[in-house]
Amino acid sequence: MSSRKALRKILARPGYTIAAGAYDGLSARLVEQAGFEAVYLTGGGFSRANGFPDIGLLTMTEIVGWIGRCVDAVGIPVISDMDTGYGNALNVVRAVREFERTGIAAFHLEDQVAPKKCGHYEGKAVVSKNEMVGKIKAAVDARSDEELVIIARTDSIAMEGFESAVERMQAYLEAGADVGFIEAPQNREQLAKIPGLLNKPALVNVFEGGKTPALPAAEFETMGFRIGIYPSQTQRAAIRAMREMLAVLKAEGGTASIEHRLATFQEREEAVDTASWTARERQYMAEA
Repeated sequence: MSSRKALRKILARPGYTIAAGAYDGLSARLVEQAGFEAVYLTGGGFSRANGFPDIGLLTMTEIVGWIGRCVDAVGIPVISDMDTGYGNALNVVRAVREFERTGIAAFHLEDQVAPKKCGHYEGKAVVSKNEMVGKIKAAVDARSDEELVIIARTDSIAMEGFESAVERMQAYLEAGADVGFIEAPQNREQLAKIPGLLNKPALVNVFEGGKTPALPAAEFETMGFRIGIYPSQTQRAAIRAMREMLAVLKAEGGTASIEHRLATFQEREEAVDTASWTARERQYMAEA
């Protein structure tokens, strides 16, 4: 089964699925090895991995190259962040074609103006509903594989209110998007209403510190959400762990005192499947 069909099967079944976040090929592989059924490639995480905040500073070409490497690293469905489609509806056509060639199972496209900002930053602005409807239609027409899942995202709650955000999302789904993603609901009451107001699967974005309550998965399932993305937890864990290790290295001139907390040499190599590459080397070099 292709990863796109696998994701559509996940979205069609009852229940709630966690798509854990990744920001590079290694973290994507660790998500798969942990037993998750899907991985979410966070554009904000990739920006931060390159030393930038999540304010749209990286180009489509840079993003596509990153996505391709991450897709190649795993066998589970990959959901990627397409931001605003890098411009207007014509840019969306190009972006969909490029993203589709990477092998992703899904992407989400948002209605912020370009360049965008993190959905939980202040000072966001959105395009008109009609312009975004046109971008969704362009995305639908541009995909060559109908199994590719298009996720529509609206960031309009902060500027226009909850009712307007729902109205926008209903229009985006009517335009052909497969999944609805209303970003930054501000409380449990808004969250609980969303799945019942959409006629297609609803996605929720979950992390501590943002505008949306980070509820247990069981509660999101009860509300009716079909899938949740958990974008930055892996990177936040890595940032904290690296800072702690570097502080010890600076203070003690080595890491002996915390080696029991670090991945072993063997664990490091297992994470990237070194053994299979070594086996290939033996096979092909022997034949040569």
